[in-house]
Amino acid sequence: MQNDQSKNNSKIANPQTGELPKTKGPDMNDRDFLNDGLAMCKYLTDSLNIAVREASHKELFADMVQILNETHDSCREMYNLMFQHGWYKLEAEEQKKIDQAYKQFSNYSSQFPYE
Repeated sequence: MQNDQSKNNSKIANPQTGELPKTKGPDMNDRDFLNDGLAMCKYLTDSLNIAVREASHKELFADMVQILNETHDSCREMYNLMFQHGWYKLEAEEQKKIDQAYKQFSNYSSQFPYE
């Protein structure tokens, strides 16, 4: 699937679909529900990561990893929906800053105890 992404003022986003009302009322709309769901998914994956890491029982660990993966998948689906509708925007970074960060972290690899 190909998105029509526009890059204006270093923003990466799809155009708004026009599904939302021009003025925001007190009721939740589709974007609000997705945004709330995505926030909850992020919280759940953070918490599940800790639970998986600390699971002492093999079967519990396996079940928790499966739930964690399904939760990550749900987060991704919500993010994709929001991005497709133009409700989630990203900021592009300058190539110079990307190259600088790459160089900085590449130098850290010499500190690893294994290769």
